[in-house]
Amino acid sequence: MSGTAGALTSRARLDRATWSALAEAHAARADALTAEHRARQARREKHPVHDFLFTYYGYKPGQLRRWHPGAGVALEDAPERADWRWYSPVPEPDASPGSASGSGSGSGPRAGAVMPDADAFAADKPELARLVHAMLVRTAARPGQFGCFGLHEWAMVYRTPEHRHAVPLRLGQAGTDAVVEQGELRCTHIDAFRFFTPEAVPRNRLAPTRETQPLLEQPGCLHAGMDVYKWAMKLGPLVPGEILLDAFELARDIRVLDMEAAPYDLADWGVVPVRIETAEGKAEYVRRQREFAERGNALRARILEAWRGSAD
Repeated sequence: MSGTAGALTSRARLDRATWSALAEAHAARADALTAEHRARQARREKHPVHDFLFTYYGYKPGQLRRWHPGAGVALEDAPERADWRWYSPVPEPDASPGSASGSGSGSGPRAGAVMPDADAFAADKPELARLVHAMLVRTAARPGQFGCFGLHEWAMVYRTPEHRHAVPLRLGQAGTDAVVEQGELRCTHIDAFRFFTPEAVPRNRLAPTRETQPLLEQPGCLHAGMDVYKWAMKLGPLVPGEILLDAFELARDIRVLDMEAAPYDLADWGVVPVRIETAEGKAEYVRRQREFAERGNALRARILEAWRGSAD
């Protein structure tokens, strides 16, 4: 799978003053996005909604604040990044044998000029590269499904006294079970489905697996939208910092709706429920779900453009 940096030619060059300013602005934005989480960590407090992105995906605030320019964008005077993973030196296009910058082979690297190299990533992580590409392209290509109404969270507590979150259920156990039984489970996402209770599993229309994930993922799924952040993180320096933080913000916003529509009583954390057991709640859920699907697909296209030079 060929990347945009395959021939080690850059799309753009940023001098040190420019890219340093971009990196500083990125770090400031990342710090603002993670400030409350870091403050809770310092107080040893936990939040059932907003800490999820850090505990579930496992990425630390420090990883968010590290800026990258994206595949094929050269950073001049950046010797400190020469040993960074999936960065490569940038040959001078005008270098020639015998010139001051030439190496005798017709080209040579400008001292300290480096860029994220899509081919280096693909060579190092070929299976991951294929997976991420498939997940981004195939998910965006499918029509969104908007009839699940967030019942995946309800299926995780269906007919069981043991709950993943130590908070009460808004409708109690019997009321929660009734909502599941009166609705239809249509979950397409393996990382939600795998937490279904044994009683809920046979009620789902599908039986997602890790192997079928690239075949089933669709943009209407809230968890698929949150995973855009995961895919951006896995591509590391190939994704520009702005896109990474936009993906984090999308995941953060989706997580809020995911918990607002969940069966839990989260009033103590200021969460106002989206009552998907009502017609009005279902309508609100679908409206916001469609907005997230649009944002998710726009980000998938931007990631592919930054990584490969086209949105495929």
